[in-house]
Amino acid sequence: MIASVTLPRTIEMGGGAVKQLPQMVNNLSASRVLVVTDPTMAQLGYVDTVQSILHSADIHSDVYADTIPEPTASSVDALVAMAKSNDFDCLVALGGGSAIDSAKAASILLAFGGKMRDYKVPRIVNEAGIPLIAIPTTAGTGSEVTRFTVITDDDSDEKMLCVGLGFAPIAAVVDYELTLSVPARITADTGIDALTHAIESYVSKKASPFSDYQALEAMRLIAPNLRRVYHDGGDLQAREA
Repeated sequence: MIASVTLPRTIEMGGGAVKQLPQMVNNLSASRVLVVTDPTMAQLGYVDTVQSILHSADIHSDVYADTIPEPTASSVDALVAMAKSNDFDCLVALGGGSAIDSAKAASILLAFGGKMRDYKVPRIVNEAGIPLIAIPTTAGTGSEVTRFTVITDDDSDEKMLCVGLGFAPIAAVVDYELTLSVPARITADTGIDALTHAIESYVSKKASPFSDYQALEAMRLIAPNLRRVYHDGGDLQAREA
């Protein structure tokens, strides 16, 4: 059996990895960054942190903080309209899976136009959109490393699955320090989500030695450390694991 592996070109991992963001933007020859996020990330101050890091490197940035849980075609259209009006050449998705999924969809629409329904399966979108750097703030969905996004059609309420290399972020920052403010309930929910992904991967008929290693290691790390970090959100060792 042939195993196909898709990952971002670059992944910066570890505490403080978000400080590598300016170099990542420069590596993409980008100069105008739109931070795609949600109101909670703005309220917690993470957006200010990211913008400050970019500003210190003389990189212009602006913020779109109106992404919603379970993104819809119309919510993505609003993001695209804002990005087009300011001629941004790089998206930085900051937040949970919904913010990252919204940015994935916007990346393709900004490059090729049309409507979200034009890009749902069975179409496979391998064309590259505008560069997207994903910065997850929960340890659960894994959206920063996948070539999928799910957007709801406002008219039919269909959850449109969109697939292809074009939806995979070109780079990702996995910085556990950005998860320190996640409440216990969300820590538990996203942690169980990640554990479920690992179990599903391990028992899948499409499993490979590569995916088995990732799945087993994920289960080994999540099982004991999720309990610890649920009871003590500031347990840095458990958060990192």
